[in-house]
Amino acid sequence: MKRHQIILDKLDKEKHIEVLDLCMLLNVSAVTIRKDLKLLEKKGLLFRTHGGASLKNPYANDRSIIEKQKISVIEKNSIADAAAAIISDNDSILIASGTTVQALAKAIDPEKKLMVVTSSLAVSLELINNNNIEILQLGGYIRHSSASVIGEYAMKILESMSCSKLFIGVDGIDLDYGITTSNLNEADLNKKMMASANKIIVLADSSKFGKKSFAKVCSLTNIDRIITDKGILPNMLRNLEKKGVTVQVV
Repeated sequence: MKRHQIILDKLDKEKHIEVLDLCMLLNVSAVTIRKDLKLLEKKGLLFRTHGGASLKNPYANDRSIIEKQKISVIEKNSIADAAAAIISDNDSILIASGTTVQALAKAIDPEKKLMVVTSSLAVSLELINNNNIEILQLGGYIRHSSASVIGEYAMKILESMSCSKLFIGVDGIDLDYGITTSNLNEADLNKKMMASANKIIVLADSSKFGKKSFAKVCSLTNIDRIITDKGILPNMLRNLEKKGVTVQVV
């Protein structure tokens, strides 16, 4: 069908398409477009998302930190440099888990005096030789896949502190659902970290957008800033800005 080919051509070009845009392009109803997308998904030609379709599977799976370290390395380092630039001397900051925040730990100016509270063993190991940085390593059960801690002990410690910024990595960012991670206990700890920070800064390479993982961390309205790379799709950037989210593209 010609309409299906137009949809696939547009998807191949833009990587993500929305139902309303297709309605205007093809002059048909939203019901017709949704039926088209459902049929094309059954054929394995796309993945349906909320309000549209994507070339990539929108559901993020849990992967080991070793595997994640090999993905989008250049983009993560650029994001980390931008995040490090907004850390002030004598700051008290929270750093969650993940390979992008681990890259942030490497990028922190060694001349700055800081207090760093983190759930990530990898972040602590990156910073441990820097005498200007005091490290408070949260304790609890260790997640092997992320080399980070989870559980009530870590959450209890967070109740007695307040930090200027939280830097958090995510597995997925969905326009309607918010930010997500693959582990429910990690999501709970992230929520507690958010409550202990004045500003919430999400570090996410562009592959994380339009994806949804198992456990919701928060809605987009709870975030102060997202730092990402130039691979973010223009439609996604526009929609985030419409929702009032500050996006820094590096």
